[in-house]
Amino acid sequence: MMMHLITLKDWPRERIEEVLDLAREMKKDPMKFQDTMHHKTLVMIFEKPSLRTRVSFETGMCQMGGHAIFYDMSTSPLGAGKETIHDTVKTLGRYVDLIMARLFEHEKIEEMARFSEIPVINGLTDFSHPCQILADLLTIQEHKGSLKGCTVAYLGDSRNNVTHSLLYGCAKLGIHIRIGCPEGEGYNPLPQVVRDALAVGKQTGASVRVTHDPWEAVEGADVIYTDSWMSYHVPREELEDRVKALTPFQVDAEKMERGAPDAIFMNCLPALRGYEQTGDVIDGPHSVVFDQAENRLHAQKAIMVILLRKA
Repeated sequence: MMMHLITLKDWPRERIEEVLDLAREMKKDPMKFQDTMHHKTLVMIFEKPSLRTRVSFETGMCQMGGHAIFYDMSTSPLGAGKETIHDTVKTLGRYVDLIMARLFEHEKIEEMARFSEIPVINGLTDFSHPCQILADLLTIQEHKGSLKGCTVAYLGDSRNNVTHSLLYGCAKLGIHIRIGCPEGEGYNPLPQVVRDALAVGKQTGASVRVTHDPWEAVEGADVIYTDSWMSYHVPREELEDRVKALTPFQVDAEKMERGAPDAIFMNCLPALRGYEQTGDVIDGPHSVVFDQAENRLHAQKAIMVILLRKA
């Protein structure tokens, strides 16, 4: 059966750890892997705009001796509704070795994986962002050592791809996770994802908590994480209401002080200073946001290698 990376819910702990181990090795000695993707081609399908996803995947293939093709859905038969996902991925499977897609609807990436005869990687959907969280886990591991027993606090809008993937990834690796978000369905993670994480946490020792008190969330946390209040799919006219609801969950110096003395600050970027975090936090000594950004490169190189090994 073809292996894909669609959501971390589908991946066992051992496979996540395999990616992290290989990513650390590749980061330490990239020249060892300079020919790993020789004569291999990745096609990158983009429906959503991107900086880190496109550049890190394309650079990763280049560094390993492979090639990457950028495919813009806005100018394609697929994007125009003139070709089905089935026909698109069946055709691509005759040309390339890997598909990475950055899309809005999660159902589309699931459909790609269902019909594809080559590995499919979720570069982001509205529901899930597994590549980002694998890079995040690598970053936490670098700064904290052991992952098991670590505490991650996530503050802000929590009905999004990053929160959902954090819940899956942390629970599987025995990391305690607290979600601090405003009350209301629109700001809370999907209930089924929380239930899934709770069930996994019972097996790994990870605690999972959703709270509407930001101070409770960050108390003693090893990692304090936030993300954009205005993701790509959020209408601009909602800005005022969202700022009002989310401002109590802004990561500022006081909240960082409530974390562990050596707490690190994370944001997967892009970031707006003065919104989800203050400038003194993201630009301060606890911030590891550019380590996170770099680790997208190393984690994704490992993902691609492992998927092709098992194809």
